[in-house]
Amino acid sequence: QVQLVESGGGLVQPGGSLRLSCAASGRTFSSYVMGWFRRAPGREREFVTTIVWSGGAYYADSVKGRFTISRDNAKNTVYLQMNSLKPEDTAAYYCAARKLSPDYSVNYYNAVKYDYWGQGTQVTVSS
Repeated sequence: QVQLVESGGGLVQPGGSLRLSCAASGRTFSSYVMGWFRRAPGREREFVTTIVWSGGAYYADSVKGRFTISRDNAKNTVYLQMNSLKPEDTAAYYCAARKLSPDYSVNYYNAVKYDYWGQGTQVTVSS
């Protein structure tokens, strides 16, 4: 069982930055793939980024070059550094975890494959 707790959301102006954190419980954190998803009002949940234990990551095209995911396995924490924020980045951001599987490279973006979820943290980009 893994419990996830996000923090770091808030209100930021367009072009600004925020860093989200996700603290995970459990002694096997390093064995889990960690991901971030988001859901904007009236929209479907969408994939943002994901990272394996070694640091290899995938990004959605909409955030590539602006967002960076990282993890500290010693602290059981994954981070999402968000730069050059846009109003369309406004959403509730969710941390998620899954076990690495042979088909990970073809379904890393699929929320259904993630077993554990945090409660979410709100990010609002507005002037």
